[in-house]
Amino acid sequence: MIKHLEIIVKGKVQGVFYRASTKAVADQLGVRGYVKNDDNGDVLIAAEADNATLEMFLDWCREGPQDAEVISVESHEGELKNYRNFEVVKKNFLW
Repeated sequence: MIKHLEIIVKGKVQGVFYRASTKAVADQLGVRGYVKNDDNGDVLIAAEADNATLEMFLDWCREGPQDAEVISVESHEGELKNYRNFEVVKKNFLW
């Protein structure tokens, strides 16, 4: 059964290729959703997959890429959005 998780990753997780690495791992595992930076320095992830896949994905999130220093990973279930793929969300600047 497919589940939706909202994940917040805290620590030194911006400027260390966390988003790009997350997308690569998500694509490899078949996780759908998105990853984006939060203004407060956290990384926010929406992830949808089966339970076993999400557990593997969360394990990776706790480690992150080589230069990351993950302090904590919080997750909670949310409403299924049926994403088609996994995206890196970049900031939208309004001029």
